[in-house]
Amino acid sequence: MSEPSRRSAAPLVTGLCWVLVVFDGYDLIVYGTVLPELLDEPGWNLTENSAGLLGSLAFAGMLVGALLAGRLADTLGRRRTILACTAWFSVLTALCAIAPNPAVFGVFRLLAGLGLGGLVPSASALATEYVGARNRSVVATLMMSGVPIGGSLAALAGIGVLPRFGWQAMFAIALLAVVVVLPLCVRLLPESPAWLRSKGRDAQALALEERFGLTPEPAAERVSTGGFRALLRPPFTRATMLFAAATVATLFAWYGLGTWLPQLMRQSGFDLGSSLTFLLALNLGAVAGSLVTAWLGTRAGPARAGAFAAAAAAVGLLVLLVHPPSLAVYCALVFAGVGTHGTQCLIIAAVADHYPAHLRGSALGFALGAGRIGAVLAPQAGGWLLAAGLGVDAAFLVFAVAAAVAGALLLTRPSTPAPSIPQPEGVTTR
Repeated sequence: MSEPSRRSAAPLVTGLCWVLVVFDGYDLIVYGTVLPELLDEPGWNLTENSAGLLGSLAFAGMLVGALLAGRLADTLGRRRTILACTAWFSVLTALCAIAPNPAVFGVFRLLAGLGLGGLVPSASALATEYVGARNRSVVATLMMSGVPIGGSLAALAGIGVLPRFGWQAMFAIALLAVVVVLPLCVRLLPESPAWLRSKGRDAQALALEERFGLTPEPAAERVSTGGFRALLRPPFTRATMLFAAATVATLFAWYGLGTWLPQLMRQSGFDLGSSLTFLLALNLGAVAGSLVTAWLGTRAGPARAGAFAAAAAAVGLLVLLVHPPSLAVYCALVFAGVGTHGTQCLIIAAVADHYPAHLRGSALGFALGAGRIGAVLAPQAGGWLLAAGLGVDAAFLVFAVAAAVAGALLLTRPSTPAPSIPQPEGVTTR
């Protein structure tokens, strides 16, 4: 096999996973884009409280989906889990376009969340296993830039699509993932050699390693199973809980802003078009954050860099409390996007660095699954704050505090990977 072919695995796998994550991000952020329209939808009678609950349903599904898919990715394989999650969330998101009432819409969003939550840990596990340990921070953060890029596309699409075709068309766009991207992944996306070796399928793993010129992971990491119980036993217990708690706080801030920002800016006196440009600024900041934090993570370490990014997000959100001019608002939201999403990217990279191959999918699934508690609470918290008359400033303050908490948690995490691999009873190293 030619040398270019041998070296094509990392860009191929990362690129395909990245495109899928773009659709994941679109399907997540599209609700915030259409929320002002849904509040005015005839016959739906949505209030800020009920809209917050409706927004939380997708994240509730993501909580379950991330936990299940992380385990499935370690049991059935990264590739099959990724393909199944993509087909699932794309079809269910598209079905939201034909929902006749909020109840049916909520069911579709809840079910779509199962696939949305399952994709990221599975795709992150696969992509990071096709690069060396030194570059995992770069790949994890670059790939995760797909989430805010998807959100940016949702905001851009909303500016052009909403006035002409209504909110239903925004959800129908999700079918592009099934029609265009999924067939490419079925044909081109390979399985993880590290996962194959953890299942004793050494011949298949060797064939992939030779094909793509990969270096096998150390033999000490090739354990046949482990699961969530191993994550909660020494030497992983403290890291598992800290990563999960930091993810809760980070996703609370990120998805709280993603859900409520257009409506918050609308209540601040801006029209819908201008409000969507603020959401675009947040997501473009998150894209920049993916790039900046990828660089910073390779130098300061992903967890420490994540703490700095979280502090930046808190500062950006606190600036909004003084009601600066529009240009300063845009800059503050870019800062908030850099910090919130950048922190989450770096948490994923830190988890991928900290755990061995046989636990990596489960560890990512646990952190992102438990972290969805923050994503579930955020839309509802925004609705409560507005319904209680506490105003826009209260929402920005709560999201800023969440970002600061995430940074503090990351500063207390274990600084190096666990020194030994726990062996569950009856499990042997291959």
